[in-house]
Amino acid sequence: MSNPTEGNGVPGSAEDPAEAALTAVEQQMSLLWRRGRSISHQLSRQVHPDMDPAAYGLLSVIRKQGPIRLTELASCIGVGKPSVSRQVAFLENLGLVSKEADPVDGRAQSIRLTPKGEEKMHQVQDARREVFRERLAEWPAEELQALARYMAKLNSTYERDGFPKDD
Repeated sequence: MSNPTEGNGVPGSAEDPAEAALTAVEQQMSLLWRRGRSISHQLSRQVHPDMDPAAYGLLSVIRKQGPIRLTELASCIGVGKPSVSRQVAFLENLGLVSKEADPVDGRAQSIRLTPKGEEKMHQVQDARREVFRERLAEWPAEELQALARYMAKLNSTYERDGFPKDD
């Protein structure tokens, strides 16, 4: 039997089970993120051929949150207000969002989906859910529930770093 201080199981060594598991998780998450970015690109193009994934992400947040101020929107996705402002202007030009005076603070504006934006997002998100159904159709419900729990647990660790909670 080997001594844990001399190779097998030494924290940080190539044979440490926790380190190997973390490496496997990192590799799988990296692959999932790359595929997620690719899917976001495809989805954004379904909304409009000139749309980039960042604008699609804004539409998703606006749809989920309802009318939202620009500063809140920027905070939700973790980018600067000028960048979000440019994307909102693009979406407004496409007729997908509109700005209106904030009912609480008339100086501020709330951004909301237009009926056209709501319809486009409904179509695209239904298509996205169908892709999930197809990809995960063979998974037992218990495994899907376990995956959802683990993903929620992982996401909650990011909230400790200041990422907004996404309910």
